[in-house]
Amino acid sequence: MTASKRRVVIYRDRLLPYSETFIPAQASRLARYCPTYVGTRALPGGQHLEPSTILSASPRRLWQLAYKTGVAVPPAWPSQLMALKPDLIHAHFGSDGGLVLPLARAIGRPLMVTFHGYDATWETPPWSLGMMRRRGDFFRALLLRQRDICLTGADQLIAVSDYIRRQLLQRGAENSHIRVHYIGVDREFFAPDLTQRRQPMVLFVGRLVEKKGVAYLVRAMAAVVRQHTATLTVVGDGPLRSDLETMADRLGVSAHFTGRQTPEQVRQWMNLAQICCGPSIVAKSGDAEGFGMVFAEAQAMGLPVVGFASGGIPEAVCHGETGLLVPEKNVEELARALVTLLADRPLRQRFARAAQARVAKRFDLQTNTRELELLYDRLVERHGLP
Repeated sequence: MTASKRRVVIYRDRLLPYSETFIPAQASRLARYCPTYVGTRALPGGQHLEPSTILSASPRRLWQLAYKTGVAVPPAWPSQLMALKPDLIHAHFGSDGGLVLPLARAIGRPLMVTFHGYDATWETPPWSLGMMRRRGDFFRALLLRQRDICLTGADQLIAVSDYIRRQLLQRGAENSHIRVHYIGVDREFFAPDLTQRRQPMVLFVGRLVEKKGVAYLVRAMAAVVRQHTATLTVVGDGPLRSDLETMADRLGVSAHFTGRQTPEQVRQWMNLAQICCGPSIVAKSGDAEGFGMVFAEAQAMGLPVVGFASGGIPEAVCHGETGLLVPEKNVEELARALVTLLADRPLRQRFARAAQARVAKRFDLQTNTRELELLYDRLVERHGLP
């Protein structure tokens, strides 16, 4: 580390879910800022991050409850945070931004918060114990209360897509406080092996939850395999895995469920497949796809994308140029789009070339992280720090 570099705290209350590889990917490309990851809990089985700090206080559970409910900040935490000598704090997800806001104020440092998806699209439930029938209802209300505090309290809001920006405006954020910033893709890592022969495979990568819409893909594949020889590979895990496996078996779909995979394994699957399918929907909770990093990663690999025109996906995938997008939950149209691409190799190749060019122009991690550092600079200078 050179003396000229400024320091940024990357805050995520739980360090760090395995699915959130985009956070350390962005931080690793910082050139003029030294990142330190900070949270209040180390997530079992989560990502290993260096350097990182877990804020600690005793008695732990009592202070955690006080912190989560917004009652108080543990007295030791401001000094623990200030010992890192940060110039600013960059929190990921709105609820974490609301949590760390009192700490940022306590040490006199500006706070930037990136909104990724559900933290912008979930509706705030009524703050009434009578409306909270389950334990999860209470914690969701608490999470969204922190999100709403962040909307007006943070110094800078970052939306990962214009779709997320519009969601933040609907929830009370000021337009002047929001900046749309695409995180970007590591094109050195997500680069195709041109010696690898692609197979008639449709690939899904993501968590197996309602929002990801994998049930619609399985049903669409049942129609696809009646017209075209193709297999389905589902990379990821989640609470719906067993139901999806049963559905695929019942519908006669040749599906391989891999479970959780490393980024290197995901890249290999992207090298083998002919199509990446992302059938994301708006879940009953309001959770929606903010952008869909996996779509940008797939396109960097020269992999055309088929999916629903839902949430921020139309910003990641250009319909008719880098992939095909169909109306949300329309299984027939989804199957038709998959068959079209599976049967048309020249079209796949044309989409692949356009996809890689578009990622290079709009979603390059190196370029976009330089833009982020300029936002850091302006925020630090606006806050009056040297």
